[in-house]
Amino acid sequence: MSAAQPAALGEAPAAAFIDTHCHLDAAEFAADRVEVAARARAAGVGTLVVPAVEAGNFADVRACAEAFPEVRVAYGIHPLYVDRAGAADLLALRERLARELDGPRPPVAVGEIGLDFFVPGVDVERQKHFFTEQLKIARDFGLPVLLHVRRAQDAVLAALRRVGAGKAGLCGGIAHAFNGSRQQADAFSALGFCLGFGGAMTWPRALRLRELAATLPLTAIVLETDAPDMPPEFLGRARNEPACLPRIAATLAELRGVSPATVAAATSANALAVLPRLFLP
Repeated sequence: MSAAQPAALGEAPAAAFIDTHCHLDAAEFAADRVEVAARARAAGVGTLVVPAVEAGNFADVRACAEAFPEVRVAYGIHPLYVDRAGAADLLALRERLARELDGPRPPVAVGEIGLDFFVPGVDVERQKHFFTEQLKIARDFGLPVLLHVRRAQDAVLAALRRVGAGKAGLCGGIAHAFNGSRQQADAFSALGFCLGFGGAMTWPRALRLRELAATLPLTAIVLETDAPDMPPEFLGRARNEPACLPRIAATLAELRGVSPATVAAATSANALAVLPRLFLP
């Protein structure tokens, strides 16, 4: 599916931002989760995509969706959690998707999944195994994927091609927290993926990332916070939260020389194109 395709299953709310990746279920929000969600709504963030990181927090992610109508969920096993995952977790993922896919506010993607070669000493082969198996699950259920691609862009692209991205198999998705080259960005776009830009783009020293944000086709970009992580420059090292998304979007607008309203409309349309279940009733 191309990011430029029109929405097939719904329309994004007018003038509303979509945070395509935030961990509202995280322990960092335990004390004030209701207030965090309220601040996001007040800031104009109308939809929050909350991905799981392991089978053990599938229920917590679903609880967020039950508590906050703006939350949409994704289920998956993060590459840095595969050391404590097994075949039973992959089965739990399949069972969870089968149970919820036709229900109210169904999962919008399989995620957060992928590869992470940044952390020293990771079991690369184990990561690749779980990534490949989850790509097959996404293909089986006709779902897009939310990709973790830290220092692993080429390996992720190779896995996508092996499993069938860009064909009748995988349904595209989002390369979360993208920080690769222009060539890699174009390769993800060619396979039907949008690229997630968030707080890292707001740091003045992030020269390559800011150049990408300024020059990529706007149809290739979606917005995210990765809250509570990946804080923008204006927060320093403080806890990030979804209410920061409009200020992050303002940086993107400035880099591209367009209005914040243009960024809001375009990135919301892009999110719906690659995650078409976002606005199913």
